[in-house]
Amino acid sequence: MPGFDPREPETYWGLFRRESRLTASRRGMAITVSDPRRSADGLRLDWDVQVDGNRTRYALLRWDDIVRARFPRPNWRRLVAVPSLWWRLYRCGYVKRFRREARRFARVILGVHLIYLTLVAASLLIAVGLLRLVPEAAHVYAALAVPPVAYAILAGLMMATRGKPFYVAHLVDDTAFTHDHAGGAETRMRDRLDAFACAIAAAEGRASEIVVIGHSSSSFLGLEALDRVLLRDPDFGTRGTPVSFVSLGSVIPWITLDPRAKEMRDALARVAASDAIRWLDVRAKWDWLSVHQRNPLSASHLPAPVPHRPVELHVRIEHLIEKRIIARRKWNLFRMHFQLLMSSRLTTAFDYVAFVAGPEPVHQAIDRLRIERRMRRLRDREEDREEA
Repeated sequence: MPGFDPREPETYWGLFRRESRLTASRRGMAITVSDPRRSADGLRLDWDVQVDGNRTRYALLRWDDIVRARFPRPNWRRLVAVPSLWWRLYRCGYVKRFRREARRFARVILGVHLIYLTLVAASLLIAVGLLRLVPEAAHVYAALAVPPVAYAILAGLMMATRGKPFYVAHLVDDTAFTHDHAGGAETRMRDRLDAFACAIAAAEGRASEIVVIGHSSSSFLGLEALDRVLLRDPDFGTRGTPVSFVSLGSVIPWITLDPRAKEMRDALARVAASDAIRWLDVRAKWDWLSVHQRNPLSASHLPAPVPHRPVELHVRIEHLIEKRIIARRKWNLFRMHFQLLMSSRLTTAFDYVAFVAGPEPVHQAIDRLRIERRMRRLRDREEDREEA
């Protein structure tokens, strides 16, 4: 499940195919990616991946149409909605909690909204400045033109900052979606998650394992989809088909810290408590568009989880790309946010293609990582005792 992205799903197929070629070359693997096929209902884009004789059916669960309905929004809607949203979030204490639990990500989101406020003020000041160029006799009529002129200037500035390096319109609209979804105002996503839950449940018994992968905003949407499956079928995942959830570039506290997100917090708690669903959280401290400092349950102010809920995998950026490329890309926040979906330069590092379609089943990889992490903790304790 992709994040808040308006691009057609074939974009992700193209990315996967390109990175699979790099993985095959770097790791000496034989990887074949089939042509994509859209499902009859239009909610999935499927393709097959063959890796050294192992076949994986990759299904991209789509919500790009919902994103396009919300991004980019008309500027008049932002002008009305953004102040109202942040006034609510400030009054309920969300901003303080968000800054404490999500530090760097909070700086990005709050910073982008400050840039948006600056663009609004600059548009108004420029429009007022243009008024001075008008003859004094026409000032009354020119004053009436200030609002539409300021609005036109704002539209131009928002278009100019829509892409890198600021992504102002994207992140402002993504924030609005997240909090509308938290409070249930975004009803289309509810129906879509029900459809996703049906697609996930239908794979049980037909596949050797089921892996739900949520990138970015789908770190919480994927949890909600799995929770819908569990609510309908509490025995899901216990009948011989292993089920795993993998979150990459997670932003779960972004939504769960909103007081209106009770359903999301309940879903997070239920999935985290389900022994039938393994959970791997792939974290990257270099990804400023993710929340990676703390366990997502603790950061959401839910009861402290057991050590392996979720299993954590910390990925270093220098294992994925060369230092010279890091220097060129590190301020391209969206490009770095997608790096976890790409091939790694080191054959021993996390590689998305090899992880999801390689010979080791994902549920076994998660079990292995959990055991390795437990052994490291035991070794660290022994070393601490010896030093004491």
